[in-house]
Amino acid sequence: MLPGSLWHPPPVRGGAPAPRGERLRFCCQSLCEHAVSTDPSAERTGQRQRLSTEEATRWADSFDVLLSHKYGLAAFRAFLKTEFSEENLEFWLACEDFKKTRSAAKLASKAQRIFEEFIDVQAPREVNIDFQTRELTRRNVQEPSLSCFDQAQGKVHSLMEKDSYPRFLRSKIYTDLLSQTQRRLS
Repeated sequence: MLPGSLWHPPPVRGGAPAPRGERLRFCCQSLCEHAVSTDPSAERTGQRQRLSTEEATRWADSFDVLLSHKYGLAAFRAFLKTEFSEENLEFWLACEDFKKTRSAAKLASKAQRIFEEFIDVQAPREVNIDFQTRELTRRNVQEPSLSCFDQAQGKVHSLMEKDSYPRFLRSKIYTDLLSQTQRRLS
């Protein structure tokens, strides 16, 4: 799980959400201030190392590289929040966590919670999957296994990789983060 301090929503003015540009600026500022990585030896001594330009540039190599990097994931999450589509990433992360479940007793309840939150029609954070995948997942959850969400997770991963990821790489959040890391070098 990512530290909660990596992204905080911009202040709400007069009960209405902040304009998109303001949300982007806030996200960029917040990420640039908090985008640090810790080297295991630096962590023991309490020293923190800032995100390097090389690390941030590597996120453009592949979607899976982005997802595997703590701050790449945080930046992508912040971007998705500006587009009001973070449910895709949250579902993918919930599935990754679900696959680590070792207790048979917890498996069924976790599967049901994920299904109700992301898969079921009119779920509070419903992801965009086709009818066949939704129905297969519904059947799989009846007798849950660690792989019961695999097809739905794969569809959502593919959707993010083909749609959201290229937009993220062109986004102000990512380009500002790269600029920020490069400015620290000079």
